[in-house]
Amino acid sequence: MAQPRQPAAMVADGPALLGAPFTVNGTSYTPADPVYYDEVGYAGVMADGSQSGATATGEAFAASAITAAHKTLPLPSYVEVTALDSGKTILVRVNDRGPMRNDQLIALSPGAIAQLGVSDQGPVAVRVRRVNPPEQERAALRGQGRAAERLETPANLLKVLRGKLPAVRPAMPAAAPIRAKAPATPVQSVTPAKPVATKRPGADFDQAAPVKPPKAAPPAVKPASSPKPPAPKPTATAPSPAPARKGGYVVQVGAFSAQARAEAAAKNVGGRVEAAGKLWRVRLGPYPTQQAAQAGVRSAAAKGFENARIMANDAQ
Repeated sequence: MAQPRQPAAMVADGPALLGAPFTVNGTSYTPADPVYYDEVGYAGVMADGSQSGATATGEAFAASAITAAHKTLPLPSYVEVTALDSGKTILVRVNDRGPMRNDQLIALSPGAIAQLGVSDQGPVAVRVRRVNPPEQERAALRGQGRAAERLETPANLLKVLRGKLPAVRPAMPAAAPIRAKAPATPVQSVTPAKPVATKRPGADFDQAAPVKPPKAAPPAVKPASSPKPPAPKPTATAPSPAPARKGGYVVQVGAFSAQARAEAAAKNVGGRVEAAGKLWRVRLGPYPTQQAAQAGVRSAAAKGFENARIMANDAQ
């Protein structure tokens, strides 16, 4: 007799699923698809899928797989989860909705908890950052395997991240609510980034490089009775800014949902803030080549931002 067909371990990543908004203990969450997501909070353990043994993507829940549940990120999506006690970071596939309590940012499968090397007896302080891993790593997670562990987070960055955690570690449901990535935050009209950046004098790459003013024309030959030429005129001509921010490369230090946090990070690294929809991006540059942009990556790392990356300059 033929054996019952077993569910395939490999499930292709189809179109991202979002779903309708929902409420947990009075806090509303709206699933969204942000390009950048980087938050700190607490992780719990998911003992089973949210759909009676299955996940919100329709896949069977596998305790040994490296998966997670999140309230708002697309399903599926991939995140790097960092244990803020040890600095250990792993790649996790998000394929379920949850956790259904407001004081936890993410729920990890037993397999993910084990790979992260933390206890499953209580909430764990973590950083959750959305990433776009190569297909080889995606396939490993879909096949219920593991991706290679990331470099450990430096101690100085861990200290900064721990400082952003809620003051009280959650023990009961409905503790401090997390910040949901919902469109509840008023969408500000997109304004040029220059007015934000120019509030910080000293960051010379925040502004376009000025074109050198033309040399002042010598004063017309006058009789000896006019010894003083009109000296102020050469300085009265304001230099015209050149489009130096177009083309080349930039170093993106991070993207933040709050403008104040972005401005604080920009001030720390000497960068600029650019509005991008609901997010505020902190960038260094532009640089003429990728090799030149490595200096910006090293500068950001020295300030505790180890995940800065080089991108093509998309400024218009």
